[in-house]
This record gives sequence, C-alpha cells and structure tokens, in this order.
Amino acid sequence: MAKRRKKTSPMKSIITTLLILLVAGGFMIFKGSTPEFLRQYIPPELQAIFYPTPTGTGGGSIAINNLPATDGNTSITSFSTAKTQLKKLYVQAGSFTTFYCGSSFDEEFNLDHSQSGFHYRMNETRANRVEWEHIVPAEAFGQSFAEWRDGHPDCLDSKGEPYAGRRCASKTSPQFKLMQADMYNLVPAIGEVNGDRSNYSYAMLQGELREYGQCNMEIEDQKAEPPDDKFGDIARTYMYMESAYHRGVISGKNVKLFEAWNRMDPVDRWECERARLIEQIQGNRNMIVAQACQEAGL
Repeated sequence: MAKRRKKTSPMKSIITTLLILLVAGGFMIFKGSTPEFLRQYIPPELQAIFYPTPTGTGGGSIAINNLPATDGNTSITSFSTAKTQLKKLYVQAGSFTTFYCGSSFDEEFNLDHSQSGFHYRMNETRANRVEWEHIVPAEAFGQSFAEWRDGHPDCLDSKGEPYAGRRCASKTSPQFKLMQADMYNLVPAIGEVNGDRSNYSYAMLQGELREYGQCNMEIEDQKAEPPDDKFGDIARTYMYMESAYHRGVISGKNVKLFEAWNRMDPVDRWECERARLIEQIQGNRNMIVAQACQEAGL
C-alpha cells in the first residue's frame, strides 16, 4: 500500500504554481507553445490559455451556462437492467478496457492487469472485479430528491421503522430510478477504484500520488483526480446529466473545471461510438456528446 503524501502548505502551493506559470509563459513567448509535461501543473481555468484547443477538435465550444438541450433516459428504470445492457454493448462492440486504469477484461468480465500496470491498494478481491461506476455519483443527484432526504410513507423496514437515502429513492421515485439507470452515466471500472472513489467529486489534486501502480487515478481528502485522458469524458457526462435532468449536479466551483476538461480532452472515436450504441438501446440521444462528435468529424 502506498504511503499518503505529506500536506503542502497553501503558501508553498501558490509559489510553486506561480513559478510553473512563469516557466510556461516563457515557453509560450520563445517557443510558441507550452510543453505537454507542464499541462498537469497548470490550473484548469488557465488551461485554455496555455493549451488552446484548435477549432474542430470536438466539444470545445460547449459552455455549461448554455448547454445544448438533451433528453434523459425514459426507458430503462432498473439499475440492474442498465448493467446487463451495458455488458452486452461492450462485448458486442469489442471494447474490453476499464475506464480509469485501462485494465483489460474478457467476455466473462474477468480482469487482467498485466498490461495496464494496475496494482491493488488494499482490497485484492474487489480489485479483480469489474463494477459499473456512476461518473456522476447517485448521491450527487439523489440529494435533490425529497425521498432521498426525508424518506417516503412507503419506505418502512420490516420493523416498521422509516428509512430514507438511496434505498428509499430507488423504491419510490420514478425519476430517480431513471437517472440511476442512465447508461450514459455508467462505465466499467475496477471494483476497488470504484469503491475508493465512492461519491467523491472530481478535482485537480496537488502532486502525483500513486496508490494503484501505474494507474494515474488519484483519490485523497474525499476528492478524485482521474487520468487526463478521461477529463473530457467525465466533463461531458456531467454536462449531459445536468442538461437532461436539471438536478444541479455541477456545482458553481466546478463550472470552470469541467469546461477546461472538456477542451483539454476532446471526444475520441470510442466515446462517439459508445454514445451511438447507447442511443440505440436507451432511446435518447446525448446531445452534448453528439455535438462534440460532429465538431470533431467523428
């Protein structure tokens, strides 16, 4: 198990960031571009300055305060049904790679970490299991439902005691069930990473903590920083869930972060193909991804 890194003082972090920005600015002035190795140290709100996205690369024009209108899931009401459909989709598409860490799996969803370099942190059993991860955690939208917060008259346990939370919302709220089962918001993840990420929000973390071998997934202080090649996928999923359901899943402090991530990591062929395949099953088009794919020519 990797050791937790020591905390960095706020003043030291500010000075370090300023020095990095000075170096990046020097490269921009004298070389005309910023080296890729500095990208991870540039604050998200400044990424567009140091790493401008060329037009036509997919998704760069999307703004969170002006999202394209999109419909949400209206057909799949069961989380278990969504997982079953996604398993079929991935097998039929020949896509056998976990979302965060790039480990492979076979048609029976047996994991193989030999090529990805992933190493479990603590839970070896769960690290060898594929689970379906909500990119936007159920709690992030669940808290907006009264059934989650306050319970419901139908939510009584075997002893007649009331309960609330996800269990109650799943039982009594049709809209929550549709959101929970939305296939656009579900990806195959290594079980231990899914469990460690929990319901934590995404953020940019200081340093480069490595607790999963070569997997560039960092989780600390109830925040998660994914690999940079997943920045855009995550940002566009949040945008889709916000536009489709209007449940406030994007907090004010994450607006600039997700807009920057969307620009930094444009759509690729699999993200576009995956969205088209989900549309065939679920019935609604993800206009956030569709627009980005159109801009990218994918």
